Amino acid sequence: MKLSRAIADFLHERPALEVPLVERKAVALWPEVMGPTIAGLTRSVEMKNGILTVRLNSAALKAELFENRFALVKKMNEALGVPAIHDVRLY
Repeated sequence: MKLSRAIADFLHERPALEVPLVERKAVALWPEVMGPTIAGLTRSVEMKNGILTVRLNSAALKAELFENRFALVKKMNEALGVPAIHDVRLY
């Protein structure tokens, strides 16, 4: 068994360790997944209890992302490699 798989299995069996790591990874992936333009219009990104909270500088961008929030959740979960995000809140 590869070391990376052993670590993943270890963390998966211990949600108290895995969840904070996934939350940090989701926040770190936001600019990569969304690209530099959207990342530049983002004030902050947080994740807690499966909810990704994004604060934006643009009302138009907020409206567009809200319209596509289910695709956004799917895209972020694919980048994470686990279905950790259940909802996106846009402010």
